[in-house]
Amino acid sequence: MRVDKYLWCVRYFKSRSIATEACKKGKVRVDNQAVKPSRDVFPGDQIIVRKNQINYSLEVTDLPDNRVGAKLVDLYRKDITPKEEFANTELLKYARDHYRKKGVGRPTKKDRRDLDDFTDSETS
Repeated sequence: MRVDKYLWCVRYFKSRSIATEACKKGKVRVDNQAVKPSRDVFPGDQIIVRKNQINYSLEVTDLPDNRVGAKLVDLYRKDITPKEEFANTELLKYARDHYRKKGVGRPTKKDRRDLDDFTDSETS
């Protein structure tokens, strides 16, 4: 089965075209090698998918015939994503919302200066 079809079948992507695009952009790796969407996957292969700033790791256990329901996904893959990946996402969420809230508008001169001071103090 093609890797893009497999990722669509086990619900990592909403559509097969999105899965194909992710493969073309190099966000999908099989056995630690970037792959084309047409690459076949077999049981035992390890797939790493970069999605929403998280590297999801999974092992193929079986190949589904069609797209499966959410409750049946675990029959076809084993999730081996480290917990640290999800912890990093929490930190990113806080960092993004800490300084400026979304929709507040352009940064003012004072905001820019504060940001410059912050980045200068980090490099020192």
